[in-house]
Amino acid sequence: MIATTQRNAKPILVFPGGMPRALDYLNRCRREGVPVIGASSLAYDVASGRYPSWLHLPYIHEADFAAVLRQAIREFDIGGIYTPNPVIWNHLQGMLKNLAPGVVLVNESPVEELMAGFRAARADARELLAHPLALASSRTPKTAIAEIVAASVLRNVEAVPGMCSHDKTRALLEIARYAVAGDIVEIGSWWGKSACVLASLAHLYGIGRLLCVDPWSAEHLVQHDEHGLVDQGSALMDAEEALAVFEINLLPYGAERVNYLRMPSTDGARHYRDHCSVTSASFGTTNYEGRIAILHIDGNHAYSSVMADIEAWAGLVVSGGWMVLDDYNWPFGDGPHRAADEFIAAHRDRLDVAFVMGGALFVQFS
Repeated sequence: MIATTQRNAKPILVFPGGMPRALDYLNRCRREGVPVIGASSLAYDVASGRYPSWLHLPYIHEADFAAVLRQAIREFDIGGIYTPNPVIWNHLQGMLKNLAPGVVLVNESPVEELMAGFRAARADARELLAHPLALASSRTPKTAIAEIVAASVLRNVEAVPGMCSHDKTRALLEIARYAVAGDIVEIGSWWGKSACVLASLAHLYGIGRLLCVDPWSAEHLVQHDEHGLVDQGSALMDAEEALAVFEINLLPYGAERVNYLRMPSTDGARHYRDHCSVTSASFGTTNYEGRIAILHIDGNHAYSSVMADIEAWAGLVVSGGWMVLDDYNWPFGDGPHRAADEFIAAHRDRLDVAFVMGGALFVQFS
């Protein structure tokens, strides 16, 4: 955390200043106007040029460390110390009270900070597995994944930017147990948050390969939401950067198991119908079955776009397969809701299960 945002506040010493989390903290201080001084025990640290001020400190085990640190605190009027190094943090916590009363460690224990996300993921996994969703599906569910595996999925997806809520992720984990074999197709991936969930589940439950279809273009981001707030925010986004982030997030799941089509949804459907493979520079060539086990529609939310997505892809979902319509409950417009309700009304006799969770509508075909 940052203790203050006052530009006339006492500077914070960042030590060691070259660690990645220290540099992240430096950037936060710059944004919030907090004065900082970088420090290192290295004879030369390449990070020194990134700080407005820099000083050298002995290693903490050296006899003169305390004296040099005390002198630096007095000379530069340092008010706090940030350190991402757990050994240094523990050492300073024990000595600062006597060495420099009033000077505090501005961050919590680095170990506690690092472990917090993992502990939360394990707790969420235990909760998820202890209370499985009671789905009225006619299919026999597969054995649930182990707690540590569920925690891995939850923790890894948490690191990916995006808006796939915890409840939606929980529902995706559950429907995967009831999924038949086939391809998983996602319409609208952007940074790849939900795609990472789907790629994990495809592998863990032996469902099939993942295909993501997204134009990654500013033109196709325009959704004409009711108050224009979504479009205002979308106008600030960089589509090329979003695609690069998507590739960074999805490449670890394996080039043979994941690929993408950079094109509008309806063009992607034609390609998918006519070809059994997809080739991209980053993922190479991935072969698909041409039958969809899970279809996740999260593209443009304008009513006409959602209807076009459904019409282009829903007919390719096999018996026992799932269709997920994201943002069925969307505070910025009713496009997904209207389109989904019309689909359900027209195909009620083909559906086995329908429920809403995490704002998304989940339906299973009979």
